[in-house]
Formats: sequence, structure tokens, C-alpha cells
Amino acid sequence: MTVVDAHPWAVSVHEAFRIQEQLRKKLILEDPPGDPETIAGVDVSFSSVRDRLYAAIVVLDASTMEPVETATAALKPIFPYVPGLLTFREGPVVLEAYSRLEREPDLMMFDGQGIAHPRGLGLASHVGILLDRPSIGCAKSRLIGEFKEPKQKRGAMRTLSIQRRKVGVVLRTRDNVKPLFISPGHRVTFETAARRVLDAGRGYRLPEPTRLAHSAAEVAKREHG
Repeated sequence: MTVVDAHPWAVSVHEAFRIQEQLRKKLILEDPPGDPETIAGVDVSFSSVRDRLYAAIVVLDASTMEPVETATAALKPIFPYVPGLLTFREGPVVLEAYSRLEREPDLMMFDGQGIAHPRGLGLASHVGILLDRPSIGCAKSRLIGEFKEPKQKRGAMRTLSIQRRKVGVVLRTRDNVKPLFISPGHRVTFETAARRVLDAGRGYRLPEPTRLAHSAAEVAKREHG
């Protein structure tokens, strides 16, 4: 499928901030009608040896969590690593992988942040808006916000907030393991984001879409490295 970039990526830090502020105005935190038939996991790996980013998108059947399609891509980064501007580094390779899919997924689950971000526009939100796809940020660590530790049982959660404003949930996906930091990306509510991640679990800390995407990105890096 064809993906058209909505803005340039090789920009100054100041311009990147401006683009984020403009895109944030397009955020929709409402659920689309119906349930998704497919869910795509998205992850990016970096090789410092080859100076290459490797993106993987694994599309799964939403009811069985069985993979139905995988697309990968590799690109040289055109933007430096700057905290809070990760999408300008990883966005191009994610979109390149997306362009290689045969069908659009109904929902995208990113190993990264949604609105739990200094300017409310992490990777899941940024790319979700560009593609106009429902998206969820499913991060392994906190970027911003305050929270109380959830109970140790699977399904326990706490609110992630910035100055008392809710930006996500801290969700325990397995008993006695570190929680994940879930935030809406685009066209998804807080409640649905947490439920989709929990429902996509198959006994691991990570939900199946991002777990398989991470594995696929690492395989792509090894094969090209």
C-alpha cells in the first residue's frame, strides 16, 4: 500500500516541536465503532554498528492472536536521538514497513508511548494520526508522569498522570512482573487501550502483537547485520 508522509522528517529540533504541536490538535481519543479484526504490533530496533533502524510490523488476527502478515524495513536514521522526538528518528522506517503491508490493520499497538509524552504526542499518537489508524502506546518504561504501583496481580492498574491530568494507565500484565505503561495513541479511549493490551496477552509480560514485532525486528537486524 502507498503511504504519503504528511510532513518532512529531516528538520531542526525547533521545527520538530512545532510539528508535534500542530499534529496534537488532530488527536481523537474516542473508540471507533465495532471491534478490530486485526491488530498490528510495531517495534523498531537499532544497530549502532551499521547505523540502521529496523522496523517490524506483525499483523495478527484479533481473536486468535495468530500472525497473518509481517512486514519489515531498514533505513539509516535521518534525525538524531533526542528525548521526546523519537518519532522523527523512527517514524520513517515504521512508515516504510507499513507501506509493504498488503492490508491495513484495524488497530496498531506500538512498543512506545501514546499521549504519555511531554507534548502529548509519542510514537503511537504521531504515526496513528499520520495513518489515521486507531493506535495504542504500550511502553516498557515510563517516559513522563506520576503513578502509584499497581497490585501484583495480572490486570491490576493505576492511573498515570501529569499534574493530576490522566495520560495513561500502569498495567500489570502478569502476576509479580513489572507493569507496562499504556496510553491511547489515536482513536482509542483509555479504557479500551488497557483492555486491548490485556486481552492480547498470552502469558508473557508483553502483549502478543508487540512481543512478536520485537522478535521480528531483531531477526531483521541480525539478517542484515
